Amino acid sequence: MSKDYEDSLSLDELNDRIAILEGNIRQLIEQAAAASGENSEARIADRINQQNDELDRLLKIREARQKK
Repeated sequence: MSKDYEDSLSLDELNDRIAILEGNIRQLIEQAAAASGENSEARIADRINQQNDELDRLLKIREARQKK
């Protein structure tokens, strides 16, 4: 997601995106629990890390906006 796009999101849109990411992470964790094999587990772990990174970034943006 580009910084310009993130800056253009309303607080409601930002909250919606955060909720989607949280849901994605929950689903990935469930998939990881059911996955067998190192390759599957590694791919899911990578996706979880990517989703967590994006979630952290959006949470920081939301926090900064709420302080204004």
